[in-house]
Amino acid sequence: MSLLPSKFGTVQLHPPSPIPSRALPHPRRQTLRIFSGKRAGKQRYPSERKVLKLKHKELVGNVNNKYEGIWRLSKLGVPVDRDPGKDFLGVSESLLEEIAKVLEFPVASMLPSEAFTVVRKSFDARKRLKEPKFVYIVEMDVDKLLRLEPRSWDFISELEPKVGLVEHMPQPRKSGDLTSIIHDLKVHEGSVSRESGHTMLNGSQGSYTLPTARKPKIAVVGSGPSGLFAALVLAEFGADVTLIERGQPVEQRGRDIGALAVRRILQTESNFCFGEGGAGTWSDGKLVTRIGRNSGSVLAVMETLVQFGAPEGILVNGKPHLGTDRLVPLLRNFRQHLLKLGVTIKFGTRVDDLLVDNERVIGVKVSDSVDRLQSSSQKWEYDAVVLAVGHSARDLYQTLLSHNIELIPKDFAVGLRIEHPQEVVNSLQYSGLATQVCRGRGKVPVADYKVAKYVSGENGDEPLQATSRSCYSFCMCPGGQVVLTSTNLSEICVNGMSFSRRASKWANAALVVTVSMKDFGALNLRGPLAGVEFQREFEQRAARMGGGNFVVPVQTVTDFMDNKLSVTSVPQSSYRLGVKAANLHKLFPDYVTETLQHSISAFDKELPGFISKEALLHGVETRTSSPIQIPRSVETYESTSLKGLYPVGEGAGYAGGIVSAAVDGMHAGFAVAKNFGLCNDGIESILGKARSAGFLEY
Repeated sequence: MSLLPSKFGTVQLHPPSPIPSRALPHPRRQTLRIFSGKRAGKQRYPSERKVLKLKHKELVGNVNNKYEGIWRLSKLGVPVDRDPGKDFLGVSESLLEEIAKVLEFPVASMLPSEAFTVVRKSFDARKRLKEPKFVYIVEMDVDKLLRLEPRSWDFISELEPKVGLVEHMPQPRKSGDLTSIIHDLKVHEGSVSRESGHTMLNGSQGSYTLPTARKPKIAVVGSGPSGLFAALVLAEFGADVTLIERGQPVEQRGRDIGALAVRRILQTESNFCFGEGGAGTWSDGKLVTRIGRNSGSVLAVMETLVQFGAPEGILVNGKPHLGTDRLVPLLRNFRQHLLKLGVTIKFGTRVDDLLVDNERVIGVKVSDSVDRLQSSSQKWEYDAVVLAVGHSARDLYQTLLSHNIELIPKDFAVGLRIEHPQEVVNSLQYSGLATQVCRGRGKVPVADYKVAKYVSGENGDEPLQATSRSCYSFCMCPGGQVVLTSTNLSEICVNGMSFSRRASKWANAALVVTVSMKDFGALNLRGPLAGVEFQREFEQRAARMGGGNFVVPVQTVTDFMDNKLSVTSVPQSSYRLGVKAANLHKLFPDYVTETLQHSISAFDKELPGFISKEALLHGVETRTSSPIQIPRSVETYESTSLKGLYPVGEGAGYAGGIVSAAVDGMHAGFAVAKNFGLCNDGIESILGKARSAGFLEY
């Protein structure tokens, strides 16, 4: 019998013996996550420590059998010099050494790497750390480990759960792409029966009704993430789906954007905001979300993106990112799959109005968005309309109001886009390690940042002072460029984008300040679309300050902080249509400008060198999220104002980014399918309830 040292001296390792286990009715993770606000460790109140201790005890008591299922090991740190680098997502020898420390296993090289799976890998270079490191979350398959290395038996017996570090799952978590999930639900051990002329598939995970009568005809308006995922779900369940998009497919859209960047020709219906894939296509392609990175819904979206061509690394990377160059072929694959399912896709088709009868939508009125003068309106009838437009579909908001559909103004944020040389950001974040970035091809990721500041004014004279406002970075694009996202010739609005390798010599991010109804009212803007008019006001001001022709007004950060315009020439910008030096203090009201100044000063303390003559502020960034929300039923996703209308995604005020929009569209698709009898159970019974992203800051 083999002997191995342990913390208890020399221990004889016994071969595995059968241990009775009790089957769990629901295969859920035995995990309790504890959030303690800003207090941690000794700073916690005694009552908080007591609650933490009780929950830890409860967690320990929930492990029924240590020798079954999965153990999840978190916060495994591997120093940069011992790690293969950001592009390696397997189990390295150095990672095995960290796993061995947790298991207290004496010889790391004896652990079989096949028993471990990397679930998450991120890079941590915070200055408070002794050294930068890659941080891993690893899942350990106990059965496989014991088969490959029986001598680990006694070490597993000593393993105890620790909140946030060591967690036990009785069974492996089930995940998969959306198509597979729906297919499995419809056919998994199903029995066929006939009831009232319908085919019933009754499985262990729910029953689904497939009507033998006419398929429901459903229009999905908008081909952004929410529209694509809603269309995918409905088509998989057998609905007759028409996907209507005012913009162009990605091939033509790319040419239209090229014409804008080179010849200053703006196609008002095919640009950075409108077209296949939505506004996120020609953006950074970030897949970071704040609605639950490990939730079933988010994982289903990520797996589906991989199905259509995204690299598998997005499932592991702590900050998953695609880039426009990867999004374009992915969207083509997505489109081809929808076409194979029988979805009718209408590009260059603008929805001008809703057809309403007896307080129910019965279709849409459309026209050719390319040839507006020659085209005639057509009326298309549908059983339901999924409204998945983006946050720039301002004309459609006006259409909704004409039908007395309730629109609720909501808070959002406006500000400026700041750009630094990427080398500066690398140095700020990585110090001496910055040389290993190598324009995205190095060992460590291209450096980014995320900053936030809460500013309280000195008096209560709202809204003329910086009173109780948040300022935060938004859509940070390392190795990217500043782009024009205007949809009107008389307006300037900017955003950031990057390609997958993030090889540009610039880094940019929006610095935005929260605004609310009080601020809209100060400009005499009232009504449901006050936020839209608020955006429009400052986009038009920026256009005038730039002098027209899509030239963007800019100011160095140092001049902005001193409220002066000391030079007429400015540092080089990645924005390709030209910049013009201007005093951006004349752009926004004082409360926005003051909040930006206070916050930038705070950011410079956090990242010394953030305030620099090389840093350039671009005006304006106003379309951070939808300025309105369209009320809908929590259960059915149907509009509370008009039957048959299903508002979803970012334009409806229920998402903020690619992933959250896709999740909302997916859940809405299931809800519509259930409402039409295509399935009997909603997605919540399978993947859990989705968190709303409507009021989160991104």
